[in-house]
Amino acid sequence: MDSERLQFFRELLQAKIAELSGDQLKTLAEMTGNDERHADITDLASFEADRNFELRIRDRERRLIGKMHEAVRMIDDGTYGICENCDEEISEKRLIARPVSTLCIKCKTEQEKIEKLRGNRGGQTMRFHEGDSPVTNQEDFN
Repeated sequence: MDSERLQFFRELLQAKIAELSGDQLKTLAEMTGNDERHADITDLASFEADRNFELRIRDRERRLIGKMHEAVRMIDDGTYGICENCDEEISEKRLIARPVSTLCIKCKTEQEKIEKLRGNRGGQTMRFHEGDSPVTNQEDFN
């Protein structure tokens, strides 16, 4: 990838990091400065549910910020846009859609097929190599 496109992705990632970090700080300020009294237990339950939902969103954003910092580091060391599995270039179209992508669409699709067969939904990245079978033996299904 040429230096102009790398600069485009660096700026895209840095802008998104700044935006999400601002959201994190805003949420923190709102939650620490909010000492509401609730009229009844239903109001309190609703408030707590909303607060938990907000915290889950911010946790996901925090993890995404970490991935974005890693992508910027990859730009710096020259590995951005290279599939970590097959070493082929990740399409620019995919990187625009998801700038933190570390797998090309072919490898990501294969990874998802394997995860589906194994029932792996824990968000863990599974490494595989071309020709690997997603099922190692029949005991996997017993």
